[in-house]
Amino acid sequence: MGRRTARDAAFKALFWVDCTGGDPEGALSYLGDELACSGADMTFARDLVYGVLANQAQLDGIIANLSREWQVRRMPYVDRNVMRLALFEIVYRGDIPASVSANEAVELAKMYGGEESGRFVNGIIGQVAKDAQAYGREDGADHP
Repeated sequence: MGRRTARDAAFKALFWVDCTGGDPEGALSYLGDELACSGADMTFARDLVYGVLANQAQLDGIIANLSREWQVRRMPYVDRNVMRLALFEIVYRGDIPASVSANEAVELAKMYGGEESGRFVNGIIGQVAKDAQAYGREDGADHP
């Protein structure tokens, strides 16, 4: 199905792990079947989930610094997991253009979040995407 479906699966797995403390592999297995996500797309989803989980403290630190009025733990589950996912791509995955990660995050937030989720996520992720190198992205690339 493609990377959009893989991101959807990754987001849902992260959401589930965040809400329940459950096993990411169980969530990914279930979602792979539900969303017909397999092969390279499922590998991409798995890489995203485990990458976010391994770097969650740093990702949450970025979110906290940019959203001065909100504590990450008090943000809606959708918003914080969409942002974690996008930030992981922007900061740690130099093979993905920052603008693509930002756009995909806004779409996920609009689809699954509240009325203001798209704007909130765009505000945070957009700041990082504009200057990805300042947040640790080695190549700073914003092109395919």
